[in-house]
Amino acid sequence: MARPKPLSGFPEFLPAGRIVEQRVLDIVRETFELHGFASIETRAVEPLEQLARKGEIEKEIYVVQRLHAADDDTAELGLHFDLTVPFARYVLEHAGHLAFPFRRYQVQKVWRGERPQEGRYREFLQADIDIVGQDALAAHHDVEIPLVALDVFSRLHDELGLPTATIHVNNRKLSEGFYRGLGIDEPSAVLQRVDKYDKIGPDAVRDLLTDELGLEASVAQRCVALAGISGSDESFVDEVRALGVEHDLLEQGLAELAQLVRVAGSEHVVADLKIARGLDYYTGTVYETFLDGSERLGSVASGGRYDSLASDGKVTFPGVGYSFGITRILAPLIAKGRITATRSVPSAVLVAVDSEDRREAAIAVAARLRSRGIAVEVAPKADKFGKQIRFAERRGIPYVWFGEDSVKDIRSGEQVHADASSWLPPEADRLPQVVAGQ
Repeated sequence: MARPKPLSGFPEFLPAGRIVEQRVLDIVRETFELHGFASIETRAVEPLEQLARKGEIEKEIYVVQRLHAADDDTAELGLHFDLTVPFARYVLEHAGHLAFPFRRYQVQKVWRGERPQEGRYREFLQADIDIVGQDALAAHHDVEIPLVALDVFSRLHDELGLPTATIHVNNRKLSEGFYRGLGIDEPSAVLQRVDKYDKIGPDAVRDLLTDELGLEASVAQRCVALAGISGSDESFVDEVRALGVEHDLLEQGLAELAQLVRVAGSEHVVADLKIARGLDYYTGTVYETFLDGSERLGSVASGGRYDSLASDGKVTFPGVGYSFGITRILAPLIAKGRITATRSVPSAVLVAVDSEDRREAAIAVAARLRSRGIAVEVAPKADKFGKQIRFAERRGIPYVWFGEDSVKDIRSGEQVHADASSWLPPEADRLPQVVAGQ
């Protein structure tokens, strides 16, 4: 069989990278649960009509069809491109069994038909949190979401050495109210152009607003001026008001965004009024998150408030959510060696086998070590001890156990008598450690 060619956009980590990913997920899940979020998992496929019903995302969907389907069968299912749409379906389907506000987290793969490039993949792992209410959801939950995100990124930095991150926040009510105050009847079209601010710059956005939407130059200029406002305190409110636009929805959005920035009280939460979010189901606060020092990757975590994504026609389930792009964060860091694991296997000890008739004794030693939570391998074949030590070195295993009562740290060369029923390695050696590279 010929060597298989890798599929572009479908990243696969080597064992050391997978250890990093698992440690990250442990912290993410633990932090979510500390904030009271319960875990769920949804199916990988959804009806195409559900996946394509909100936003301009049809081109992103991978269609699913049986290999032996009849020629006239049409594909009706697609792989989910995010976790929000399937979660909305989940809430509608199971509402009678949920207590609201319902707080969920979800860690699953998603699929998008995008052009692969650094930070963008066709298959990747996301970790989402959402708070969903029944008929209404208090605005203070919009403030709660970035506090969870700050905790996650803070722990990932402090415990694993990942880069810090800054959350950029805006409010769609603020933007829409501002545009309506200028007499613009279709704010969504302006939002779509303003969302390109970072990619093409303010002058190009101004040209789009005048050339494509027919806005007067003075109106387009004020839209661009709004997008240029940012700050990590409430001073942005005065800057917006200085633009001389009035609208009730604008005032509501200003109040909500000011509260979020005030409560967060962190230099890592910044009011950024050019943040719009492309999907059209967001109705209030929106979030975009950038790794400090790696902003060119674009947003690695995002979300916002949605008031009408889930509804059965009688009851509406508004919510606010946030999605961590786990693969998007980790794949470039791992590929560049900026974060790695101290070894690629969980094993802390290799039990040597000097002859095959001693293998059962070696297995018994390994069992005593494992009974106390120490990860152990038994040598795959009887061999000279020097060769077994070199085997352990290649696998990154720090200790080799000889016979019944002797263990050697192969890094320092120190060998001591030990009892397999009581000996413990140093805590730093029990499991592979995640370390920041250069």
